[in-house]
This record gives sequence, structure tokens and C-alpha cells, in this order.
Amino acid sequence: MRIFSWNVNGIRAASRKGLLEWIAAVQPDVLCLQEIKASPEQLGADLLSEHGYHVTWHPAQKKGYSGTATFSKVAPDHVQIGIGDPRFDDEGRLLLTRHGDVTVINGYFPNGQRDHARLPYKTAFYRALFAWGQALRAEGHQVCITGDWNTAHNDIDLRNFKQNRKTSGFTLPERQLIDEWVDAGWHDTFRRRNPDLADMYTWWSQRGDVRARNVGWRIDYHFVCDALWPRVEDAVIHTDVMGSDHCPIELVISDG
Repeated sequence: MRIFSWNVNGIRAASRKGLLEWIAAVQPDVLCLQEIKASPEQLGADLLSEHGYHVTWHPAQKKGYSGTATFSKVAPDHVQIGIGDPRFDDEGRLLLTRHGDVTVINGYFPNGQRDHARLPYKTAFYRALFAWGQALRAEGHQVCITGDWNTAHNDIDLRNFKQNRKTSGFTLPERQLIDEWVDAGWHDTFRRRNPDLADMYTWWSQRGDVRARNVGWRIDYHFVCDALWPRVEDAVIHTDVMGSDHCPIELVISDG
């Protein structure tokens, strides 16, 4: 199973930049999109059905904002739209689908904002999702939590780490939120497979030529629980794929 994740920064804009052509060429088994910024009634048939994928949508209530969608070649065995908390569900931030014995949670984690005003909200989201993930593990599910986590975990995960110690997305409290996942036995698949591989990022500012110079941040992850980790065959960052300020990431899972 090949599970992709991509913050497309607007699904309609991404479709004009080759999203559907990329899907047709790559043929992901599961594709988790974040920041879709649209609801199904705003989309044409090309995005709703003509690509041949089953799609589960979780748009935000606010138009043109946030939202998630999960595409899959085969209809999921189970779907849960949201976590049951309106603070996060109203913004379309979480979407669970089950594909055989693999449970995939597609998450668009909040941005703490430049003035850190939304850091309490971001912290609450991390903690709520952590509790949900732990509960699923306790029930025996093999869980992958993927998406835009909006936090670079360690110095190796962004180019200018010294200058960004106080920047939202790299403050110590935000990084410690990811520490809690690691300490509980969740695995950042790319970093576990590539512990020393630097200059691999998933997001670049749209200002200037920072992407061309690869001045980026790695803030998009596939995290898997202990039970699923032995089945991880590969974790890849597709930095060459354009169409958003983020690039897609891929996780390859073997059959159970």
C-alpha cells in the first residue's frame, strides 16, 4: 500500500497546476490532502469523480479555509469524519479511513500563528489527536497518522534552525508536543529510515526564491504506531513535485 499525503494549499488551485495529472501518473492507493479550501458543492466533476477514486471529504465550515480529503482506489472499509470535537471538526481538520487492516488518519494540524495566538488551540489539537491515536492502538488497530503537522521537530528538519527558535512551528513547546508522540512509541517514518539525511524539506515559503535555494522546513509526516512500524518499507519526500508550497510525501506499507 502506497499512502501519500499532500497539503495542496487549495484543491481548485492545485488542480489547475496538474494535481489530477499527477494522480493519474502516480496512482496512489491512498492520498490524503490537507488545506483543500473548498467543499464538494464548489467542485466540478473532474475533482468529484472523473479521476476514478473514491473520495471522503471533510471541508471546513468557513468557506475557502482549511479542510481535508482522502482519495482511495478502493472504498474505505470504515470512515469517521472528524473527532467529535467541534473546535477541530468545524475546521475540517481530521478524517479517518480504514483500508483493510491499516487505519489512516488524515490531519491538518493548526498553525500557531506568528504572534503565537493559536498555540493553545494547536496544543489542544495535538493532545486530542494523541488521545484518539492511543485509544485506537489500545483497540488493536494499526494506525498511520499523516498530514501537515505544522511543526519542524528537530534542527535537521529546517534550514535556518538557529534563527527560528522563537518562530511558531519551531518553538520548544511545539517541538515537545512531537516528543510526546515519539516517547509513546510512535515513529516518524522518514526520520527513522533516514536519521542523518539533511536538507530534505516538505514546505517552503512562497516569498522570494527560497524553494529554488531549498530553504525549507520538514513539517509533513507519516507517523505510525509500533504495531505498524515493522511493515514500513519506504518513506519518501517528493521534493520535485510542484503545485503547492508543500510537496507530497509517500509511505510504502507491506501487506499484513
